[in-house]
Amino acid sequence: MTTATRSSAAASGAGTAATATLAITGFGVLSGAGLGPQALAAAIAGPAPEPSDVRDLYEEPLPRQEAHALLDFKVRDHLGRKGTSFFDRATGLGLVACKAALADSDLVVDDDNRDRVGITLGTTAGSAKSTSDYSRDTFVQDRPYLVNPLLFPNAVMNCTAGQAGIWFGLKGPNATVAGGSMAMHNALRYGRNLINCHYADALLVGSVEEFSPHSAWAAHFGQSVEGGDLPAGEGAAVFVLERADDVRAAGRSMDAEILAVEVGVFDPPGPDGAFAAGLETCLRRALDRAGVAPEEVATVATAWSGMPRLDDAEEAAVTAVLGADVPRLRVKEVTGEAFSATGAFQVAALLARHRGEPARDGEISVITTRSAEGATGAAVIRGWSRAGGHHG
Repeated sequence: MTTATRSSAAASGAGTAATATLAITGFGVLSGAGLGPQALAAAIAGPAPEPSDVRDLYEEPLPRQEAHALLDFKVRDHLGRKGTSFFDRATGLGLVACKAALADSDLVVDDDNRDRVGITLGTTAGSAKSTSDYSRDTFVQDRPYLVNPLLFPNAVMNCTAGQAGIWFGLKGPNATVAGGSMAMHNALRYGRNLINCHYADALLVGSVEEFSPHSAWAAHFGQSVEGGDLPAGEGAAVFVLERADDVRAAGRSMDAEILAVEVGVFDPPGPDGAFAAGLETCLRRALDRAGVAPEEVATVATAWSGMPRLDDAEEAAVTAVLGADVPRLRVKEVTGEAFSATGAFQVAALLARHRGEPARDGEISVITTRSAEGATGAAVIRGWSRAGGHHG
């Protein structure tokens, strides 16, 4: 067996005992299942929605005719026409999710606190379509390379977070974390550090991925290499994060407590089992940090993707720690391969289910993720319904 490499979580272990628990006080989600938590919860409850016919979305060739895409999404329907004309799809999805999260929370952003409210968004590489289209124009447009300068902001990775900060007047830290399938876990850890280091009192934290020919082909090749058949997906989910103690002290309710988030980097999945052992280590560390026993976990939202090499390794680790009987929630079955947005969809699906099932108040769930290159992540949350009105 190949020895697992030291994880970034282990390397950053010093001082984490004093880490404050964070609360989620509102969230917004757009996925191939539809707009809002109710649509995602209904899709998870089943039957899973069929992917949409996407042949008319783009002129470029696509690897398949269907995807879990938001066919009728138009940013102006949610944000108006003014100032949105040059938004690409990723920016539009991200801003609408941010707007929904702020509207869903009882956090009021005004001139007294906007310097202490920021944003951290996860991504794979920003909008691959915008970057590719802009680069192409520098070669094919007439001299002196008549590229539209208004399109340049879309070609940088942090476009969505930057536009969100401007649009909603958030003057706190503004960060973008490129993590691919690890994006949500990395964004949660980064956001947690910002709040615990007192750079911010509240953050919008989430991830976004657009559907485009570029993401469709990436999903197609990734799936085909690993023996999977998932269509591409898209969407965004954004969460309002605050210190749980502050939320309780103010007598406010919360959707969830984030008890722990751990990540690690190990050898890629293979026959020697080192990757499964690494993910198992990451998962056990998350439970230890959260002070949660394995038998207390009610649900595991996995990163199942229909790719046997990755799925089998993940399942082996989850079974070793939590057993085979803990229900698995396979979010990609209803959202498709949405890359960086998948982790956010996993969290949103759990919270959406809590919204409709008050009997689940206080249940503990685990969100696992992994990449083909050997990165792993595990988060532990305790969820509540709005009907439960949890105040601590």
